[in-house]
Amino acid sequence: QVQLVESGGGLVQAGGSLGLSCVASGSIGSYRMGWYRQIPGMQRELVAFITKTGSTMVADSVKGRFTISRDNAKNTVWLQMNSLKSEDTAVYYCNAYRVLTSLEYWGQGTQVTVSS
Repeated sequence: QVQLVESGGGLVQAGGSLGLSCVASGSIGSYRMGWYRQIPGMQRELVAFITKTGSTMVADSVKGRFTISRDNAKNTVWLQMNSLKSEDTAVYYCNAYRVLTSLEYWGQGTQVTVSS
């Protein structure tokens, strides 16, 4: 079992930047790592993911503003968020997904609030 712990959320003004970190309790080398976000009353949506080989996908809504990266040796994945907008306000969750078995784990979430 893998435990994921997010950090780095907080309050920031529109146009500002925040960096989120997700540290895993075990090896993430065999997992696709992702960041999702959820607004109360809405479905959780995919923000970005990075495969175990380093390929990335970023949602259109954050393309050009958010960057996902990982360091398998540190069992850590990051989400750098620039040019933040009020609509980026949400709880952000880290996800570890093993494609072949559909096994996945979630972090507890970290709140990001962007004030306009």
